[in-house]
Formats: sequence, C-alpha cells, structure tokens
Amino acid sequence: MTAGQSAKNGILSLTIRDKAVLYAAYMPFIKDGGLFVPTTKPYKVGDEVFMLLSLMEEAEKLPVAGRVVWVTPRGAQSNRAAGIGVQFIGDDNTANKKIEAYLVGIMESDKPTHTM
Repeated sequence: MTAGQSAKNGILSLTIRDKAVLYAAYMPFIKDGGLFVPTTKPYKVGDEVFMLLSLMEEAEKLPVAGRVVWVTPRGAQSNRAAGIGVQFIGDDNTANKKIEAYLVGIMESDKPTHTM
C-alpha cells in the first residue's frame, strides 16, 4: 500500500494492489465504510480529505471524499502504523461497494488489521 499527499491541494493518493492489504486497511464498521491511510502528515479528527483510490489492477482511480475519524500518530503503542482513519462521505458509495466485492469471503476473518 502506498500513500502520498500533494501539499498544494490536500489530495491523498492511495494505491492498494493486494487483498490482504485491502483487508487490513478497510473499516466496514464505520457508517458508509472507510480506509486506513498510512501517512505521517498532520491531520485532525474532522478534517475533510479527498482521495484518489487505486484498487488492485484497475486502471481507473476512484475519487473519494472522506472525513478523518481517527489519527494514529507516529510512535503509537503496539508498533501500529502511523496514519489516519478516513470515513467515506457523500452520496457515491462506489468505493465501498468495490472494496466489499474484493473482500467477499474474508470480511469475517479474525486476522488483525490496521484499524481494530
């Protein structure tokens, strides 16, 4: 998983090419879904962000509006990765549907994730 941010306009670019990585980042327990985005950039809970999300081998990047719902700072306990939890917002739930389609059959796994 790679994430980058353009300082000019605050757009996050997130690429996930592996189902195990997608599973670890996905937050199905949040209304409308969301993703953990690894970053060391400073964000606050409530900040609105815009992501360009690339999933698996899809050529098209999905534009996704989101809101920061938690922050894991650098140096967090249990060696958790630094980053932010982003809840999907808006009426377009394409990203959430695509993610859940990729994760059919492994959503109920007990494997640890970046989120809980």
